[in-house]
Amino acid sequence: MIEPERVRTPADPRAVTWTAMVGAAYDHGRPAAVYGEVAWSGRELLGRAGGAADWLDSLGLPEGEAVPALVTSSPEALALVVGGAGSGHPIAPLGVRMTGREVAAVVEGLAAPVLLVQPQYAELGREVAERTGRRLATMPRFEAGERALSAAPEDIAIVLHTSGTTGAPKAVPMPQWRLAARARVNGALCELGPDSLYGGSSPFHHLSGLGNVVVALGAGACVTGIPRFTVDGWRLLCARGATHTSMVPSMLEMLLAAGELGPARWRVLQYGGAPIRPDTLRATYAAVPGVRLLNMFGQTEGSPISVLTPDDHREAVAGRVELLLSVGRAAPGAELRVDRPGPDGVGEVLARGDHLFRLDAEGWLHSGDLGRIAPDGHLYLSGRRSDMIIRGGENVHPVEVETVLATHPGVADVAVVGVPDDRLGQTVAAFVVPADPAEPPVPDRLRTFARAELSGFKVPAYWHFVDELPRNTNGKVLRRVLRERAS
Repeated sequence: MIEPERVRTPADPRAVTWTAMVGAAYDHGRPAAVYGEVAWSGRELLGRAGGAADWLDSLGLPEGEAVPALVTSSPEALALVVGGAGSGHPIAPLGVRMTGREVAAVVEGLAAPVLLVQPQYAELGREVAERTGRRLATMPRFEAGERALSAAPEDIAIVLHTSGTTGAPKAVPMPQWRLAARARVNGALCELGPDSLYGGSSPFHHLSGLGNVVVALGAGACVTGIPRFTVDGWRLLCARGATHTSMVPSMLEMLLAAGELGPARWRVLQYGGAPIRPDTLRATYAAVPGVRLLNMFGQTEGSPISVLTPDDHREAVAGRVELLLSVGRAAPGAELRVDRPGPDGVGEVLARGDHLFRLDAEGWLHSGDLGRIAPDGHLYLSGRRSDMIIRGGENVHPVEVETVLATHPGVADVAVVGVPDDRLGQTVAAFVVPADPAEPPVPDRLRTFARAELSGFKVPAYWHFVDELPRNTNGKVLRRVLRERAS
């Protein structure tokens, strides 16, 4: 088990900034970023970040305001993030595979008058800029500069977005000192250091994308990545010698089925979003002997809340398979409690710690997840307070999907729920009341219609046509009834 004392906490953690951590970790000539034919040393990464900071200063941006950016995993994006954090212009990366409508909804919530874009996303950038009235700024090739990067502990380092309970995106500002604390906690749990190569395969704007990359940068690890997860992309990470990565269990199963998980140099595989099946765990150990697995439970507002450690996984294989249904015990530096538990001990999971971001006045993060804490300290989740669907680690809000589908001329009424899925944890099912019961819309056409406005993971996988939706006396849709029908 990884004990809390393994995390070296400074005497005054509030005085340490993430920017200072990165500066100290990369003041050397070792490789810091490797993408394709591009390889930057630590000093070159810091130099290019200084060039990015100078460019951001030239744009006339308000001090301290998050700057939206359509960027993907690349050395230039890393330089932009580091330079933004160290110059008072925190970067808020956006999903480059989202639709213009979805990106615009996020940009509208930010005050910066400029939208940054890598050249390959110029078309999407123009659409979003037109929708939001922002000025478009295309990223140049950053030259190395002598600019010194600095920040105060309370300054915002980066901003990531997550969806609110109504589906509206909400910003999660990450102060420098709290991001530094997260880098220490996660870096120790994943055993990241200067001899590590972190290989990212998640979207750059996601917690498991940039959120994990900033941890690797804080630990002084070399960073590489691929734009999106595929078997071919995985082969590239293996060929580059990646030692650490994060994923969801369905990715492991895809790689195992293709015979591509090992052998390789993998030391640590971090996963989340769904429990791992015992057979998958055993097959992973067989394919990559000695690999260490961690299940980190958390969210953009704060992670990790709890950790299922490598020792827990070994115990599960040895016979305690019930551990795989838990999300582990409190992460180092975190305090857990269950708010207003019922007779079964289940209530909302709350957490408190320096490495968490969106907290109430007493310092507690309200996770929105229902769960119970067993006598041995393991946390077992029971579901969401809201009706959010978690599909392979991605959040899907029914209201957003329903709003789009309701505009189809063949749809009179619609409700969306999550249904169990062995690979993804959950997937999306839609219940549609046709405008013309004699000629309900064709599912394939509904999929095409939805995909024009929604990311692919939000589009329903299952379609059910019904005469009416079950509702209570107040007119609220009874989603529980629909989930039972879909199962």
